[in-house]
Amino acid sequence: MHDAHTIVPREKLDFGLDGDIPQYWFGGDPFKTRLFDAMSTIFPEGERFFISCVRDFRDRVTDPKLQQDIKDFMRQEGQHGIVHGQYNERLKRQGIDVDMLEGITRHMLFKVERKYFSAEQTLAETAAAEHMTAIMAHGFFARKEVLGSADARMRAMYAWHAMEEVEHKAVAFDVMQKVAKVGYFRRVTALLLVTLGFNIHSLLTANYMLKVDGFSRGQRYKLMAKGMWWLFKPGGLYSSMARHYLQYFKPGFHPWDEGQMQSYRLWLDTFNRTGDPILAGEVLHASAA
Repeated sequence: MHDAHTIVPREKLDFGLDGDIPQYWFGGDPFKTRLFDAMSTIFPEGERFFISCVRDFRDRVTDPKLQQDIKDFMRQEGQHGIVHGQYNERLKRQGIDVDMLEGITRHMLFKVERKYFSAEQTLAETAAAEHMTAIMAHGFFARKEVLGSADARMRAMYAWHAMEEVEHKAVAFDVMQKVAKVGYFRRVTALLLVTLGFNIHSLLTANYMLKVDGFSRGQRYKLMAKGMWWLFKPGGLYSSMARHYLQYFKPGFHPWDEGQMQSYRLWLDTFNRTGDPILAGEVLHASAA
């Protein structure tokens, strides 16, 4: 097993989100932009959900290191929600009803999931979601072409988010296995449920955003069809993450077994040296194949 990265909460970062970021910041592509924008509207409530689900078991944790990791995990996730909330203010100015979208997410997570499902189940879903967000680093930054046309400020925001997800990717998993004693079947079915739910939610939200943007039903159909090919084609965004995703189904899997990005160190060293998250994001991007 590889040594885990140190979990470092980084606060008050400036990504220039109040600047002149284009509406379609992902190479002028409406679908790609709105898909990532849809994710951004999910993250603030999603991060709050993750924190709550790990906190359910915090009092039962006796390992001092895991206690500290939980504390740092919660601080990192809190910052992710804050920064995505700042970006979401831009979406509001574009006519997107972010409050409505966040209300739907909040209802599903807190009025349905946390009300009707066990703490063990919601923790398993949190660990599954953490696996998915951690492999963003591989999907988004292992190949230069994936985010090559994205605005540098947005690319840096997602780079920071992905690198911190790598740092704390084992926290919810360790609480799930060591404290909640969740078994293999619940672990893997939670991943399937989260995968399905997250993608349906993201795609429906992206479609709503494109409708607000003024695209007709036929235009949206074409944009979505082209975008789905980009996601699922051989060598596409999702298919390129398949190996890392499928590791979760291996009995005895642990997040630190494999799958670390060597370029993480470049991002970390650049950020620690300069304190500039945008420059760190550009160095990470430049290091990709």
